[in-house]
Amino acid sequence: MSARTVLVCGVGLMGHGIAQVMAQAGHVVRAYEPERSRAEAGVDRIRGNLERSVAKGRLGAGESAGILERITICGSVEEGAAGIDLAVEAVFEDEDVKRDLFARLDAAAPEAAILATNTSSISITRIAGAARPERRPRVVGMHFFSPVPVMPLIELIRGDETSDATEAQIRDIADELGKKVIVSRDRPGFIVNRILMPFLAESMRAYEEGLGTAEDIDTGARIGLNHPMGPLELADFIGLDVCLSIMKVLHEGLDQPHFAPPRVLTDLVEAGHLGQKTGRGFHSYPRDAS
Repeated sequence: MSARTVLVCGVGLMGHGIAQVMAQAGHVVRAYEPERSRAEAGVDRIRGNLERSVAKGRLGAGESAGILERITICGSVEEGAAGIDLAVEAVFEDEDVKRDLFARLDAAAPEAAILATNTSSISITRIAGAARPERRPRVVGMHFFSPVPVMPLIELIRGDETSDATEAQIRDIADELGKKVIVSRDRPGFIVNRILMPFLAESMRAYEEGLGTAEDIDTGARIGLNHPMGPLELADFIGLDVCLSIMKVLHEGLDQPHFAPPRVLTDLVEAGHLGQKTGRGFHSYPRDAS
């Protein structure tokens, strides 16, 4: 394996994990956030993850130090994109934000660089439309799952113009990361969220109707369905704002009522209760929950 230079745009919940696994695989990683303090916070989370791995004997102290040395913070998209082989976008699930970023990446990155988006629901073809026509064969969906260092899956989504060579390179990178690849057509929600979001939405409606408490609904799924997490705690973990955004994309794109966001979800998001990251969602969490 030859080391690649990888730019990760957005180093929050998903992005810091993507940066970590890329660096663990031996790649040189540049981390970008518009606010440097947020990039520093992302690197601090990576440092904490690695320290826990060292404490558990899963990683040597020297290995941990080497991983961190391969991650640097860059001050702009243009600085970060210079000379890269791959950019992975992991910003908020908003199409306009992503398209704006892809236009900047396209202008700054080398012609051969692949531009990947970690979107969990938005059309790859529409995101690729922000780039020049000659770049679009090298735009692809590379959807990771949280927590990225633990979850062994990548959803690969081809846009209308994504090339076979781009898919092959993403498969190679996924192998280096120890991830299994599944391939989805470019349809709203792709495979995993097309299945997951109606389940979460129906669980929210059951809660909304008073069918059971949040605790009982989650316990029912964990024990009765053998799920590792209940649907409401999973929604809190994902982020209720993220769930709402994905459900809106599914509902608008597929026009089926079971994809409509439940009222209780909209109310919680409007109140600023976004799940674990704010300390309250369908459940309450200590402020230091991660």
